[in-house]
Amino acid sequence: MKILFFGDVVGPLGRQGVKKYLALHKKADDIDFVIANGENATHGHGLSYKHYLELLKSGVDFVTSGNHFFNNKDAFNPKYDFSKSIRPYNFDSSCPLNGTALVSVNDIKVRITNLIGKVYMTQAQTNPFYDLDKIISSDEEKVIHIVDFHAEATAEKRCLGEYADGRVSAVIGTHTHVQTNDAKILNKGTFFMTDAGMNGAYDSVLGDIKEASMRRTISSLPAMLDVPRVGKILINGVILEFDNSTKKLINYQVINETMEGESC
Repeated sequence: MKILFFGDVVGPLGRQGVKKYLALHKKADDIDFVIANGENATHGHGLSYKHYLELLKSGVDFVTSGNHFFNNKDAFNPKYDFSKSIRPYNFDSSCPLNGTALVSVNDIKVRITNLIGKVYMTQAQTNPFYDLDKIISSDEEKVIHIVDFHAEATAEKRCLGEYADGRVSAVIGTHTHVQTNDAKILNKGTFFMTDAGMNGAYDSVLGDIKEASMRRTISSLPAMLDVPRVGKILINGVILEFDNSTKKLINYQVINETMEGESC
């Protein structure tokens, strides 16, 4: 079983990059299941239903989210079917969608869980560590369990990885849009990476147009952030390979590539 996890997909170039990468690699590399963090897929903030469907059509099988979940109202509209997506489990319970999902991939059970951090984040209503305990205990049989931990602080991400070591298959950090050079298998067999990185404009500040980001940072004055629509694309993520019988991780491959984008 091969599972591909894409870091934050940012704007139209991010969506285009994911589509192009999957067209080249999903079948050729025998990838069975694709997860993407889509919380920035619509203009860098939030995920519209239109762009959610675009990601699925591109070959993404499941979409996770984060703090920008609230930046697009489509997820709050009951007429839209977001059943192949989740939001952080430890949001307020009144939020739509679920925070964890159990799916069957080639007759193998795969659980996807989305959590948001507490440090420097304002949206967490409950403790992600204790919430993960509840989720793990709900499974009556051994499953492949991928956790997207959307968090700011690197230490908090590592702590959750160690806390879950041996109890989940992978803890992959998202949110900071910068891929970290610390992918590893922890002592009890869980894959950990502080941040999977970003899929979006290579020549940008975390996927946003540089000039507006610099103005806001340098002057502390408000600036309207937007995303580039032309240029080179950065592709970030990781491929995890599991033994179908034992559900144990046997190999991983970090993705850090660029490709030429088309105007969009």
